[in-house]
Amino acid sequence: MTSLNDLLQTLELGSLKGLISSLVLPPVPLLLLILVGARLLPRRRLLGWSVVGLSTVALWFSCTTLLGWTLIQGLLQPPPALSAGAVADLKAAGSDQKTAIIVLGAGREAFAPEYGVSNLTGLSMERLRYGVWLSRATNVPIGFTGGVSYGAPPGASEAEIAARIAASELNRPLRWTESNARDTNENAQYSVKMLRDAGMQRVVVVTHGFHMKRALAAFERAARRERVTMSFLPAPMGLADRSGGWLPTPEGFFQTRMALREWLGRLAGA
Repeated sequence: MTSLNDLLQTLELGSLKGLISSLVLPPVPLLLLILVGARLLPRRRLLGWSVVGLSTVALWFSCTTLLGWTLIQGLLQPPPALSAGAVADLKAAGSDQKTAIIVLGAGREAFAPEYGVSNLTGLSMERLRYGVWLSRATNVPIGFTGGVSYGAPPGASEAEIAARIAASELNRPLRWTESNARDTNENAQYSVKMLRDAGMQRVVVVTHGFHMKRALAAFERAARRERVTMSFLPAPMGLADRSGGWLPTPEGFFQTRMALREWLGRLAGA
């Protein structure tokens, strides 16, 4: 069955995915409901106030870590972090030359004035740091996948920036860089081809916990399409408990949007 994501790609409308996300994720739907409630007030006062009140409460809670963290855990069910035993097993397997670590990008800054060059976003940098740590702990070679996302300004790709940072700042050069991917599906598609050609049979996938299930599904689809026998081991990060507060915060709003974005992305096959 053709997914919504495949349809957009076929029609070369992938650049619309960002616009669609902005329209269907908070706060836009809730703000529209508030306007609908306000429009109802003159003629149907009780209904209008009910819509306004419920939408306002929903908008409040969408900005709380209480809801955001609950949605991440409930909708996305991130896998657990690699255990010490799993890391030890990877270290033992590192000598087989058929295992690779691949880090998925999460955006870049075309120009960071403080550095005078392009830079990774915070999410990308967190993933790269953990991937480098895991590579150093296991001696498994590491790669990074990420190009220039839809609608982003031209310049160095995420993978090129990651390669520079890994070598010059983290002292762990990347073995592979994949610079064409614009989204998670292409991360998987191009990485599977690249690692197949390098003779890899096992791939340790590094990304945030909230993104992991969608990423793994994309890698498994890519392997099936390429008829490649390749196993994928999730190595999620960013799993620290960030729940608790019921007051609106930027972190809470980010968590809610990210949980809904990932959930909808999985439904759309993105």
